[in-house]
Order: sequence, then structure tokens, then C-alpha cells
Amino acid sequence: MSSQKRQDIHNSEIPLVCLSCEARHGGICGALEPSQLLELSKHTTRTAHERDKDLSVSQSDPDVFSNILGGVVKLMKIMPDGRQQIVGLQFAPDFLGRPFSDSSDLIAEAATDIRLCSFPKRVIEKILKETPEMEHRLHEQHMRELDEARDWMLTLGRKTAIEKVASFILMLVSHIDPEKGSEIADIEISLPLKRADIADYLGLTIETVSRQVTNLRKKGVIAINDRKSIIVVNKDRLETIANQGD
Repeated sequence: MSSQKRQDIHNSEIPLVCLSCEARHGGICGALEPSQLLELSKHTTRTAHERDKDLSVSQSDPDVFSNILGGVVKLMKIMPDGRQQIVGLQFAPDFLGRPFSDSSDLIAEAATDIRLCSFPKRVIEKILKETPEMEHRLHEQHMRELDEARDWMLTLGRKTAIEKVASFILMLVSHIDPEKGSEIADIEISLPLKRADIADYLGLTIETVSRQVTNLRKKGVIAINDRKSIIVVNKDRLETIANQGD
């Protein structure tokens, strides 16, 4: 019975703020009972942040965790001499933060305009201890991120320039709204990173990224909508190039 209540979005026991949440069913909160959602909602704060906003103070704070409701967050590491490297991207409905850890050496920054639902560490850790399914979902996200990091090590270490750019675009496609995904012929995606950041993420120069984007367009794999978005017109061909080269 409790499972049916949790899945019924019209259930009056679920807080209104959670009923309208885009990330509730796909994120870790989907494991919570209505009573737990109600308790969590008493402590949540929803905020919007503009692109390039440094979240390191508010969101890498070990006492604050967040669900990403919309947009893309980039995770970076900064070297002692000031050089920085993008080491990961997080998308809705990812969980942003590290429960049961006192610190993090990652810097979080809004890659696009983003919306967050934030809550105190003490509250989420208490619920995690009481709800094995929620802890399981968080573990699944961390394992997925680990798998993606390993795949990206392969991309950076072994793939050619065009394979890297194709892999990057394919990764973005995999994180768009499933309802807008493979069921349509042309998939339009917004580029969450500037060309300089894409080059940094791929270990390429800006000029090389631009050349390979043009190369993919000439091959009929993508179409250029504008500098901030592209259209994937041949997803199968894109996968082939990303995994096997041209």
C-alpha cells in the first residue's frame, strides 16, 4: 500500500513542492514515503543560479546537499599553480554532495543556468540511515559516475579528436529528457559548455573542437543550430564514430 502511495503523484499526503518536482521520480527522493518527503520538504530551499556561478561555497559545503532540478553542473579540480581541469558533469536529477564525508576537493560551478533543491546534511543523512532504498539509489548514482569516469579515461587516453567530440555529444544525448530522446528522428541538444570548456574537457584545442564539429556536420551526423545548440540527425552514425572512429 505504501508503495502505491509513493508512486501516485496525486496523493494528497505528498507535499505540493514535491508533486511538482521534475527530479522526484528519477532522483533519490523517489525512494521516500510521503511522510519522509513531508519531513524533508520542511528543510528544503529552492534556488536558481546563473551560468558560471561558483557553487563551491554554497553547494560544496559539506553541511549542504542538493538535487539538481534543471541545468548542468561542472565539477572541477584546481592545481596548486591555479590551473584547473573539468573532471565531470552532473545533470538533473543528480544528487550534488557527498554524504558521510566532511570535505570535498571538487569545485562545483553552474555550466548552464541551473535550479537546485537544497537541504541540510544532518536531515538527509538521518533519512538515508532510515531508508535503504534511498541509500541504494545514491550508491547507484555514484557507481554510474565511476563507470562514466572510467569510460572518459578511455576517451581521453585512446580516442582520436573526432571520436572524442562524437563521444561528448553522445554523452549529452544520453542525459536529455528520455521522453524527447530516441523516439524522434532529430535530437536537439543544448551545449552546456563553452567551446573553451569543451576543449578543456576533451584535452583538445578550441580550433580542433571546431574542426571536428564541422567535420561531423559535413558527414551528415549533426546539424548546427547555433553556437549554443546542435541537432543530432544520425544517432547511429554518431555512436559508430564515437566507438570505432571514422
